[in-house]
Amino acid sequence: MTDDLARLDATAQAELVRRGEVTPLELVDAAIERVMRLNPELNAVIHPRFEEARREAAGGLPDGPLRGVPMVLKDLDGFSAGDPYHGGTRHLRDLAYRASHDSYLTRSFRDAGAVIIGRTNTPELGLQPTTEPAAYGPTCNPWDTTRSTGGSSGGSAAAVASGMVPLGHAGDGGGSIRIPASECGLVGLKPSRGRISLGPEVGESWGGLVARLALTRSVRDTAVALQAVQGPRPGDPYTAPPPARPYPEEVGADPGVLRVGFTVVPPDPSITTHPDCVAAVERTAATLEQLGHRVEEGRPAAWADPGLQEQVSANFINAFAVWTAGDLEVLGRLAGSPFDASGVEPGTWAVAELGRAITGVQYLEAITFLHAYARRQSEWWQDHDLLLTPTIPEPPPTLGQFTSTEENPLNGLVRSAAIVPFCAPFNISGQPAMSLPVHWNDAGLPIGVQLVAPYGREDLLLRVAAQLEQAMPWAGRIPPVHA
Repeated sequence: MTDDLARLDATAQAELVRRGEVTPLELVDAAIERVMRLNPELNAVIHPRFEEARREAAGGLPDGPLRGVPMVLKDLDGFSAGDPYHGGTRHLRDLAYRASHDSYLTRSFRDAGAVIIGRTNTPELGLQPTTEPAAYGPTCNPWDTTRSTGGSSGGSAAAVASGMVPLGHAGDGGGSIRIPASECGLVGLKPSRGRISLGPEVGESWGGLVARLALTRSVRDTAVALQAVQGPRPGDPYTAPPPARPYPEEVGADPGVLRVGFTVVPPDPSITTHPDCVAAVERTAATLEQLGHRVEEGRPAAWADPGLQEQVSANFINAFAVWTAGDLEVLGRLAGSPFDASGVEPGTWAVAELGRAITGVQYLEAITFLHAYARRQSEWWQDHDLLLTPTIPEPPPTLGQFTSTEENPLNGLVRSAAIVPFCAPFNISGQPAMSLPVHWNDAGLPIGVQLVAPYGREDLLLRVAAQLEQAMPWAGRIPPVHA
């Protein structure tokens, strides 16, 4: 039975529970068995909480839309009370640090009836678009175990793609939901800034760039998860406009005739998009046209200004460095033991040192510049409904390319720049953006495409994503490493 359940999405598993065909404990036991069988090869789940999950499943779960559904939490982007929280660092691992409380998002998943069976691997502090922390080793891609799962939500992506669980918590500060979705053949929505609270720990993370939600195998699961956890909490600094109706009702709803622009040219002119990723966008653009939408090549004018893009990169790095230094300070205080260079990877320490050298005035200048860039970029959506791009400009890279060393501590940061050019602009603007697994190359590797909507319009993304899911179905594609 466990292998049959592995092919079902979260919505289908929850429906089995509602109909009384399985119990939550049976779903959880089956998921635990799959993790124990597959995890030695993939290294996705690093903090099992099997016995706790069994007790919770056997007890009285909330009667929410995910009742009984087993899921995983990423070991970053939020706490779960009593569980390890190491953020990919040796320092917190060696201290065996555990969180004292649930983050709001964790509590929302629990209130929806989901059962957390473990926490997943993540790069150190989420700084790289691959999941290869020195503290826990690399997570391997179920489609090809020599390749990256992406990051920073790569552990969750491997767990969902391999059928361990149907739902994996994820967070995105520069593509960290969408990149693993693309590399592992999953659906990954980065919601609008303020759609989901980051509290109670922070009001914003990385100066407003970070948004959190989940990785799934179906559009309807993404809609259900979004509905279950969305909405502001008291004191949140940002509040996205409320949806006109529940998000699950958008799946299958007619989007009307939309004006869709597409591009395969990244903002950074030094980066060339791989032919496999070009093919994915062109196929999707043709499909959208067949579905009745008005599709034309185009992109924000701000992307065509090389000088502006150089300034974006410089200001992003300055702000990114300050956030890294700040995260180390905050986590060190939480754990009661400050970080030093021995507790993190060379790349992390080098970025933090850069951040410590930036003045408060320089940081404010960087944030002000990024806000101005977001306004200029977002003007394009005054005349368009959606932008279609590659999610990343290359197929899933092989493991080992992002390693930082004492001799070359910034190697990972430099390599990362070639992965994030289509994703990071929408962390800057706060717009919702979604990666969909519509294409596989001749090597059998998944190639995602990204759809971007105006701020607050997750409903548009879900409607069109559901159309593409029907027209370019991916549900039958199973990776070689699968339950």
